[in-house]
Amino acid sequence: MPSGLVALLDDVAVIAKAAAASLDDVGAAAAKAGSKAAGVVIDDAAVTPSYVTDFTPDRELPIIWQIAKGSLRNKLILLLPGALLLSEFLPWAITPLLMIGGLFLCYEGAEKVMEKLGGAEHGETLDDQITDVAEFERQRVSGAVRTDLILSAEIMAIALAEVAGEPLLSRAIILALVGIAITAGVYGAVALIVKMDDIGLELTRRGGTAARALGRLLLRAMPVIMSALSAIGTLAMMWVGGGIVLHGLDELGIHGPAGLAHGVQHAVEHAAGPLGGALGWLTYAALSALIGLVLGVIVAFIIHKVLKLKVGAHG
Repeated sequence: MPSGLVALLDDVAVIAKAAAASLDDVGAAAAKAGSKAAGVVIDDAAVTPSYVTDFTPDRELPIIWQIAKGSLRNKLILLLPGALLLSEFLPWAITPLLMIGGLFLCYEGAEKVMEKLGGAEHGETLDDQITDVAEFERQRVSGAVRTDLILSAEIMAIALAEVAGEPLLSRAIILALVGIAITAGVYGAVALIVKMDDIGLELTRRGGTAARALGRLLLRAMPVIMSALSAIGTLAMMWVGGGIVLHGLDELGIHGPAGLAHGVQHAVEHAAGPLGGALGWLTYAALSALIGLVLGVIVAFIIHKVLKLKVGAHG
């Protein structure tokens, strides 16, 4: 009997070691998959602050929390099951769906550019006469969650590509870990960014000489930083959207546009010497953003002119 118990405990120990090794493998795979999506994560963090720039300080964190919850729903409830089902049964559909999402990002970014240039009305701000502040907030959160859905889809698709060879259950766990970790990281960083001015104000009130100087610096810098983030967020929509479309066309066998963009990128890399990597990336991002702007303007024209005219004619 003791020998049987010892053998059973040995078996349990072997199973436990195997489970621990599997968890280590899943953790390593999740870290690798998440790192591959770093570029889109940065874009996500740049886009989000633009959705809270028009609000009073007391509403900033609640709005970010609402957007973060929407982002988790996007990743875990909508995208995770969809990604797993598509990867199992319709892997060919992933690229076209991502391209549609990329076009939506291009449209959103182009709308913001046209609004700045006076050519489109993209929505109210708190400087306008707001008749229903709660509804205005709801619309902003809804818009942020819609944009997050596209960025999250790209993140999950990149992560899925990295673990395509894993069993279904492992893929599910890895994608869930990536989704949770990236959401916490992105929206934690966004919360810190948008509250930096409040931190600066607190430092000027309670800190010593060095802390007060830092606080004044933060207070002076934050309006510039928030304005810059708003512009970066708009650019990010277009360069990510344009990049998704370029990559999708390449995946579908239309290599010309992506090949041309990469050719210009490589030419800049070779010509720039030690700065080649950074300048090459910036070149490709700029070309993607330009393509995204053009595509976004085309989509906006179709939505606001062609479809509107058709609806009006039928009405």
